[in-house]
Amino acid sequence: MLTKRTTILIGLGAVAVVAGAVISIRRGPARVAIEAGTVVRQAQFRSSVTASGEIVATRYADIGSDVMGKIVELPVAEGDRVRAGQILARIDPVQARSEASSATAQVRALEADERGATEQIRAATYDLAAAEARARDADQQLARKRELNERGLLPTAEFDSARAAADAAAAQVASARAAIDRARQALASAGRRGAQATAQQVRADDVFKKTSVASPIDGIVSRLRVREGEMVVVGIQNQPGTTLMTISDLGAVNAEVKVAEADVLRLAAGQSADVTLEALPGRRFSGRVIEIGASALPVAGTSAAAREFRVVVRLDSPDPGLRPGLTCDAEIVTSERANVLTVPLQTVVLRSSAGGAPDRSGVFVIRGDRVAFAPVTAGVIGGVDIEVSGVEEGTAVVVGPYQVLRELKDGTAIKASAPRRAS
Repeated sequence: MLTKRTTILIGLGAVAVVAGAVISIRRGPARVAIEAGTVVRQAQFRSSVTASGEIVATRYADIGSDVMGKIVELPVAEGDRVRAGQILARIDPVQARSEASSATAQVRALEADERGATEQIRAATYDLAAAEARARDADQQLARKRELNERGLLPTAEFDSARAAADAAAAQVASARAAIDRARQALASAGRRGAQATAQQVRADDVFKKTSVASPIDGIVSRLRVREGEMVVVGIQNQPGTTLMTISDLGAVNAEVKVAEADVLRLAAGQSADVTLEALPGRRFSGRVIEIGASALPVAGTSAAAREFRVVVRLDSPDPGLRPGLTCDAEIVTSERANVLTVPLQTVVLRSSAGGAPDRSGVFVIRGDRVAFAPVTAGVIGGVDIEVSGVEEGTAVVVGPYQVLRELKDGTAIKASAPRRAS
């Protein structure tokens, strides 16, 4: 049997259980801890894209050689300023000079042959004239002797001799004409050989001239890759030639950056940008987008990495000390608005609509100790904030934590931290 003391203890325990249940029912479900913020109005709101890259010259030229040989003279050093047409290097010219001299001599020899063929034509022309004169005389003699022979006043043998002389004179005329034709053919052949030799001479002279490598543009020697005495080779299929140096015109400077594929469609030519360099801390260079790559840059390896696009920013007022190859960061302004309402980016969430309608974007507004989902229209994104419309300035909203926002529902009881600004 239960003692009186035991009965009292059991009664007190039952009362405690009932009281706890009543308190729990009155308090409702556990409150969710959230971070609170407010909708903020910003006078100037910018949406931008950031990317990294390097400084490049607007105009530059990689200088190679059109002839193979040893560098015998290198009168410039890296960092030197050069002018268009200035000699940058000389390749051993001995072989090229000898080939040019040989080609010149060949041209002169063929010119002499051509002059000789012309003289042969002139001489053959004179021979033809003489042969034609003798043929006319022989024909006249033959005509007279034919008449005498017909009258019986000339022996037949003498008439036959006159006829043979006329035939011989005619043959000499034909021979003289043939000689003229041969001389003309010789002249034409000499002319063709002369043209061929002249072309070879032009080529040999060009090769000889190219042993002196000249600068195609004004600029500075931004990179020197060879030394005096080294051999240079000419590029052939599947085998690049030797690059002697790079000449860069730093009168205009660009920043070439790589933009992620998620951001490139937001860019357009003419957008303003700010460029910073590690080499010049604390300085910002303004510029504008002048070129956007039409295709993605090649990806090294076979990994499924995100694609990047080449974007060129022209600096408005570059520093004279800038050099190609300096690393840089660019912030490109894609949109700029005035007097807009903003909230932190993670504040805007998607929630499903009733009846199978498309999901709606909105924010959770704090009303007392509960939240209410308020649809908003999202605008441009700037940094960690996003433009919104559909709520009033100063409205208390849920800004975090992110894991709570993912599961938060309309009407949920909350326990908010001290409100802070949403931006």
